[in-house]
Amino acid sequence: MTEPLLTDRAWLWTAAILYLAGFLLGTLTLVRRRRYSNSLTFFIMAAGFALQTLGLYLRGHAHGGCPISNPFEILQFTTWSAAALYFIIGATFRLSLLGYFTAALATITSLASLAAPAWDTARRDNIFGGNPWIEFHAALALFSYGVLALLALTSLMWLLQLFSLKRRQMDGLFSFLPPMNALDKINLRLHATGVILLAASLAVACAHWLRDTPAAGNATGVNAPMLILAALWLLYALALALRLAGALAARRLAWTSIALFLLAIFSIGAVSKHATPAQPAPTTLAAPQP
Repeated sequence: MTEPLLTDRAWLWTAAILYLAGFLLGTLTLVRRRRYSNSLTFFIMAAGFALQTLGLYLRGHAHGGCPISNPFEILQFTTWSAAALYFIIGATFRLSLLGYFTAALATITSLASLAAPAWDTARRDNIFGGNPWIEFHAALALFSYGVLALLALTSLMWLLQLFSLKRRQMDGLFSFLPPMNALDKINLRLHATGVILLAASLAVACAHWLRDTPAAGNATGVNAPMLILAALWLLYALALALRLAGALAARRLAWTSIALFLLAIFSIGAVSKHATPAQPAPTTLAAPQP
């Protein structure tokens, strides 16, 4: 029996191709120095987002839980979160180029996860042990990753605007960048939102994992990802505190936001490895006695 064409991965591949189409269209428009079509990019991104939502839904429905059990699914869910936030942030603040940068990020992360079959071979059913609070903690943490992804993108836009002002280059890509003060306000809101969501995720974990897992004898498996997320939250919270105190220059803060998001992406493998429970060892049947 052949595998159906429209599997969850097929939908995710189609979504990645649409993200790529949006990115290539934006690049072609900017290279030719034509007016950037935010509406067309928005439509293509929306189509890709809808198909990615369908693919993740089918995968989650098949396994009875949120599809965040291995590096492939975590990266796809983070991409989905960033795309979802783009539709809110982009429409609210009218950032025309945010769709272009979001399409670039979604293309890279989606295609990278799909091109690495080994990232999708450690799927476990019921990895949260039937505890909806633990599943909510994990989903909330990854949604905060989506917020931090947009923070990295808007920080990159701020750095590009700074570069354009120093070099007095106001054409092409730079002509569509928002003012630096507007980007700075958006960065602050995204930074604070990401810190709050990650803190809420850790609070849920502390309230349920630390209470339930010692009795189950599985405290080690859940403490490792908690420590990783707590360390990441501490770094972002420290950067936010320094920003509010005026002790961290805007340029260094932008680079810090980008560097911390890359650290968050690289931590996905470690979190997934420790959060996935080990399968019970197969039982062997004793040979019958003669």
